[in-house]
Amino acid sequence: QVQLVESGGGLVQAGGSLRLSCTASGSTFSINAIGWYRQAAGKQRELVASIDIDSGGVTNVADPVKGRFTISRDNGKNTIYLQMNSLKPEDTAVYYCKAETVRYMNYWGQGTQVTVSS
Repeated sequence: QVQLVESGGGLVQAGGSLRLSCTASGSTFSINAIGWYRQAAGKQRELVASIDIDSGGVTNVADPVKGRFTISRDNGKNTIYLQMNSLKPEDTAVYYCKAETVRYMNYWGQGTQVTVSS
């Protein structure tokens, strides 16, 4: 079992920045990939950025946020971060942390709301 707790969401003006955190606990040794997804109202959940731990930390960032968002991790704290810069109103969504394990199990955090005002 893996538990994920996100934090760092909030309300920010367009052009501003936020940093999200996701801390994992439980069977963290079994995680082989971890990342951020988001779901805007009325839309499907989509990948924002991810880290492939099995490949040594290769990151993948979705095109809509490339150049503005950065994913990183602190192994000692079992935490990943999503640094979001130059935020746009279309970035408004609930942001979720997701972990995939070696047994193909997916775990999700509770989500954190990010609202970008114009």
